[in-house]
Amino acid sequence: MLLLSFIHGFISEKEFGVLHEALQTKNPIFPHSDYERFTLDTLEESEIFAEFRVRKRDIERLADALGLPESFVCHQRTRADKIEGLCMVLKCLAYPCRYSDLIHRFGRAVPQLSMITNAVEEFIYQNPHHRLTQWNATLLSPRKLQQYADAVAVKGSPLKNCFGFIDGTVRPISRPGENQKIVYNGHKRLHALKFQSVTLPDGLIAHLFGPVEGRKHDAAMLKDSHLLDDLNAHAFSATGEAMCLYGDPAYPHRIQLQGPFKEQRLTPAMEDFNSAMSSVRSSVEWVFGDVIGPFKLLDFKKNLKIGLSPVGKHYIVSALLRNALTCLYGNNTGAYFGVEPPSLEEYFS
Repeated sequence: MLLLSFIHGFISEKEFGVLHEALQTKNPIFPHSDYERFTLDTLEESEIFAEFRVRKRDIERLADALGLPESFVCHQRTRADKIEGLCMVLKCLAYPCRYSDLIHRFGRAVPQLSMITNAVEEFIYQNPHHRLTQWNATLLSPRKLQQYADAVAVKGSPLKNCFGFIDGTVRPISRPGENQKIVYNGHKRLHALKFQSVTLPDGLIAHLFGPVEGRKHDAAMLKDSHLLDDLNAHAFSATGEAMCLYGDPAYPHRIQLQGPFKEQRLTPAMEDFNSAMSSVRSSVEWVFGDVIGPFKLLDFKKNLKIGLSPVGKHYIVSALLRNALTCLYGNNTGAYFGVEPPSLEEYFS
């Protein structure tokens, strides 16, 4: 239109030069049409596992377990099938990258990559996320709770009814431009969001609450999560015995929430109890590492900017996908306690 206006004399040569320069985009143009569209058939097994963290034979299983529709259609009618969309999300979470870095793999323009990735991640967040953010009656059935407690007791736990562990994790983010004090964590000395996780001996995250502002205390996060209400209502073995979680000294003591002795002067028996429980509780840190390990985007705080990217959604979706990977391939926590996680289909059923 600018060229036609100049040819027909509607604007002068000087006006044409000024307008042409003003309309030039600052973003480079990537020739996505030079690359073939994405298909798993052209990729080697090692490439797929390195880029998507899932083996070739399991990608379609994962898409079906997550309940992804056969295709995603964006608002401007861009279409992508569920395998391509899932691989885009896995690729973006696996390592910090720009959408332009995905062009050679998917053969799509940057706007299309952005819209498809956001649509698939939003679907995962809105649909299967309740398996993490709500009490999972299948994963935390009375029979399962007793099985978890027995596995913890075998490793030397003085608590014979402890079925899992609770802790908060601090995830660093980029310093926001406004309201920095709200998300500043004084203990870690960084800007962050916090999440509360309940982990099980099979290596799964049973319950996840967050994000909350980085300055909030773990006890306040526990109150906001209403997890104690769920424990009081559901945390019982098949014989009716109250089952409990074990946390650090930040948490209050309840029948279904235990922690170490906090007295200033500990007796030898108290010290032995704290030491024994500390050794088994370390498994919760392994699970936090398991979430970050395959999904390095969560550990690159310069890309985690509140207001510009869905930081909390990234972590919740990554935790859910980490559970899926645990169901597929296991992890160190399950191997340590000798408890097998459920199959992928059982977990998402």
